[in-house]
Amino acid sequence: MAANFWISSQFKELLEAEEVDVVNPLDKERGITLDDFKLIKLHMTNYVAKLAQSVKVRQRVVATAVTYMRRVYVRRSLTEYDPRLVAPTCLYLASKAEESTVQARLLVFYIKKLCSDETYKYEIKDILDMEMKVLEALNYNLVIYHPYRSLSQFLRDAGMTDTTQLTWGLINDTYKMDLILIHPPHLITLACMYIASVLKDKETTAWFEELRVDMNVVKNIAMEILDYYENHRSITDERVLAVMSKLAGRC
Repeated sequence: MAANFWISSQFKELLEAEEVDVVNPLDKERGITLDDFKLIKLHMTNYVAKLAQSVKVRQRVVATAVTYMRRVYVRRSLTEYDPRLVAPTCLYLASKAEESTVQARLLVFYIKKLCSDETYKYEIKDILDMEMKVLEALNYNLVIYHPYRSLSQFLRDAGMTDTTQLTWGLINDTYKMDLILIHPPHLITLACMYIASVLKDKETTAWFEELRVDMNVVKNIAMEILDYYENHRSITDERVLAVMSKLAGRC
């Protein structure tokens, strides 16, 4: 395990936004647009969260699973790697990586319980087979540094401990975007704190200046988070169904 983020595989694999927002040629052939691609990842992020709630794992496992899933689709196509199988497989793998192991049979039980759509109903063997493919797509790099890691210390230093719940919730929502693939986690933390400070009318200008971070980057991340709330928070089942039907023609 890397001693810190700056010498980790995660740091070395950070991408530019335009590298993440790329639809695989195989998916383009199915009519998948960039908006479709983002919608599928958002839908599957929500699906992972629902499964995680059922099997009772902590938020860090969810965050790791979603990071794995989003990484996979930087390198693999939705057409070949069905997100309805990749999503629970990433949760299974993340539970092991975060030492909160969930049995594959328990995941399969809740998948069948939660999903009336037959296209979601995979078996234990399917998850175990996909696990190896996901590991390969991830280059076996499983250690993830999350924005939660520095949150408590930053909040104490800034005198913002009364915004802990709000800031934590904002960080949770950043996994509905690709921010974790693009930015160092501490900058995501600071962006969420910046939003919380504005919402709660906290004077933190001097504190942020003392950090000597690029506030343009922090504010840009904050604007992307706010844009999500403005434009992408709610998705209809009909829209999801229409997009998913493009993948295999069987939804």
